[in-house]
Amino acid sequence: MSDDSPTRLPLVWLPFDPAELGDPPEGLRYEVVDPTREVPESVAEVAYYVTPYQLGASVTDVLPRMSGLQVVQTLTAGVDAVRPAVPAGVTLCSGRGIHDASTAELALTLILASLRGVPGFVRDHDRHEWNQQWYPALADRHVLIVGYGAIGEAIEARLVPFEVTVTKVARSARDGVHSIADLPDLLPSADVVVLIVPLTGETRGLVDADFLGRLRDGALLVNVSRGPVVDQDALVAELATGRITAAVDVVDPEPLPSSSPLWDAPGLLISPHVGGTSSAMWPRAHRLVRDQLHRFAAGEPLSNVVSG
Repeated sequence: MSDDSPTRLPLVWLPFDPAELGDPPEGLRYEVVDPTREVPESVAEVAYYVTPYQLGASVTDVLPRMSGLQVVQTLTAGVDAVRPAVPAGVTLCSGRGIHDASTAELALTLILASLRGVPGFVRDHDRHEWNQQWYPALADRHVLIVGYGAIGEAIEARLVPFEVTVTKVARSARDGVHSIADLPDLLPSADVVVLIVPLTGETRGLVDADFLGRLRDGALLVNVSRGPVVDQDALVAELATGRITAAVDVVDPEPLPSSSPLWDAPGLLISPHVGGTSSAMWPRAHRLVRDQLHRFAAGEPLSNVVSG
């Protein structure tokens, strides 16, 4: 049997129909597989594994059985749930870029909804009550973006038309971007703080009592990064004072238990980790995976390489 026989071509596991890629590269074999439901006998032949979007233990449990694995491609921007399980020598690529538009839209939605009192409008609607009040506008606010990467850039692009001042913070300082070490000096002047940092040893618990205590009265904290970035006990305590408000798309753990004090914290808007789940996600996921597979088939360097 020749080396270019279909059974010898590198095998790709996809969580969607390869037809969605538009022009999947030749020279590869494709199977649509969700290993959280069923693991085919071809598992040892997989060279390129595109994980299902919803990550969990069952997504990575299959990795030790992939003896021919070369690349793991996530559809999530964060890879903290996958990285520890990826075998040595296997390249891990993130879904960076897939969720920029969706997450930026949700960040802006949470900001506007929180400032303009939308949660209260919904509750009044349910009670058939008409309550007119003054609310703070987004216009003229100072917004601090903590974690200025691709999604941070997308958030900024959507904020600028609202006539705000934006200050950018990243792990390391660069032109126009502050270092995360500058946060203690930057926080007191911010009206809105948006968190979009990856979860690392450095960012876990970044938003603690000291961080929150530096926020000015009336400030709004928005978390669209990862739940453990925020010390939730400290957040609940600060919200109880009524001094600040918050909106979070991510919590720890998820789903949020019904007994969590977050549910009853005043001034808090919670969305159920839906930053990436919009109609904008799949077209961008398909484009990224298609481009990556064309590079893989041609032996070219991959994008979004995290490790390996």
